[in-house]
Amino acid sequence: MAVASLGGHWMQLLRLCGELEEISPVCYVSTNAGAAAMLKPGVRFDVVPDFSRNELWRLPAVVWRMWRIIRRRRPSAIVTTGAAPGLIAVAVGRMCGCRTLWIDSIANAATLSGSGKVAKYLAHRTFTQWPALAGDRVEYHGNTFGMEAGSR
Repeated sequence: MAVASLGGHWMQLLRLCGELEEISPVCYVSTNAGAAAMLKPGVRFDVVPDFSRNELWRLPAVVWRMWRIIRRRRPSAIVTTGAAPGLIAVAVGRMCGCRTLWIDSIANAATLSGSGKVAKYLAHRTFTQWPALAGDRVEYHGNTFGMEAGSR
């Protein structure tokens, strides 16, 4: 299962998971039904409500929806490039026995995202795309966008 908020997180996730579709079926989850238009026809897709730290009142609905999706789809692993719904997917996925992978957004070159700082304690593995941010439960194994730290 691949989870990301709409926008840059979604585009990065599609770029990372495109190759996976040739190996195994991928179910995508995003925060906007319009994101399905960017997928190949027939790919499994679900929508969860979006929220931010200023909208924590939405958290129970997001957790409930993510729980229902994960229980129905039964993924063996969850990959996310972030934002709050991805963090919820990691937490719920762990409770459901899924392997989880958090890939912090490439935009976070100076520090991990707020969600990434939490995800490093929840996800089975947490990756950054900037070598300077590796360490303390965060791994760097290269950069999918061909950029290295300092080349921005």
